[in-house]
Amino acid sequence: MSRLLNLIAGPLLARELVFPEVDLSVPAGEPGLVGPGSVSWRVFSNPVSLTIGGVAAVLLELGEPKVRAGVWDHSSFRRAPRERMRRTGLGAMITVFGPVSLVRSYTARVNAIHAQVAGVTDAGETYRADEPELLRWVQATAAFGFVEAYGAYVQPLNAGERDAFYAEAVAGARCYGVERPPASEAECVALLEAMAPRLEPSAVLDEFIYIMRTGAILPWSARPLQPMIVRAAIDLLPSAIRSRLGLELRLSGAERLVLRAAARLAGRVEVPEAPWAQATRRLSRPAAGGAPRRS
Repeated sequence: MSRLLNLIAGPLLARELVFPEVDLSVPAGEPGLVGPGSVSWRVFSNPVSLTIGGVAAVLLELGEPKVRAGVWDHSSFRRAPRERMRRTGLGAMITVFGPVSLVRSYTARVNAIHAQVAGVTDAGETYRADEPELLRWVQATAAFGFVEAYGAYVQPLNAGERDAFYAEAVAGARCYGVERPPASEAECVALLEAMAPRLEPSAVLDEFIYIMRTGAILPWSARPLQPMIVRAAIDLLPSAIRSRLGLELRLSGAERLVLRAAARLAGRVEVPEAPWAQATRRLSRPAAGGAPRRS
């Protein structure tokens, strides 16, 4: 059964990273923020580990009261979780694989939306989505989730590669208005430890986990993976933070093997219209009046 699931789910999840609404193969020769030799290109090319890491990031984000209120009260996640996750995925693909001009125009639109999001938490704290510390937390949790999931389910990364991933993320983070994004693994770990006292369990966190386990998130034939993905995401979190958030779902050894097999199979599937394939074509063609550029 697990082998059949992997054979079905791997290609399906690889195709989930196709976004017809953008074409990252143009303009010819224009570089991105990071290039084909980067750790970021490797990490963001695997849909299984990206999904696991993305769920881990949201768990951390929803643990922080201000971020939780901003996400849950001002987004469509509860009504349309699949569409909301695809929009988030599109933003990540543009930031990593898109030409610089598109990254800047896209992030400017996102920043304008964030500037309008404000409110009050259940505990009476006022917040704005563009508060520097909230932006820093959201960016750091995403970087943490993605790099941890890739190392756990696709291929281990050494300390230098992990530091490189965080350093490569700095340029994109600054486009989103993030001040002092963690530029190394040590800086990210320090931020997680500093923020831990603010993290707390909540009904919203429980609802998010329920939606991710049971909702129509993945293609129907890959949905048996969803409960495993949630447990894998929880497993990625530091044990002290898991305890603070009251997260007890754990992944079995057999489930870990299933997810690793699915991730490795998905990484071998060729998808001509995937963002990294489009970006490769863009960089292989000369810009107007010149030779091909290299990011």
